Amino acid sequence: MSSSAAPTKPPTREQRKQCWKVRDEYFACLDKLNIIDPVVVEKSPEKAQACLEKKKKYEDDCMASWVEYFNKRRVLDVQQKRYLEFSQQQSGKK
Repeated sequence: MSSSAAPTKPPTREQRKQCWKVRDEYFACLDKLNIIDPVVVEKSPEKAQACLEKKKKYEDDCMASWVEYFNKRRVLDVQQKRYLEFSQQQSGKK
């Protein structure tokens, strides 16, 4: 039972840099549209029409496991930031 193709080599430094570059461009596009969770784009591409080309490049240039990780990390980072801001407001600190 094989769930994936033959193992591939890890990405080179240049491939990693390219992946991070297109990821940042895609996420910046989502930021402009106030979309935090990239899954929204999967379910409703029309909500992020302006970002679809960047999304394709991101998914083409990054390994699928990285895309999944970065997408989840993006949501977690925003949740953590909101929680910290809420905690600081509750404690009276800024």
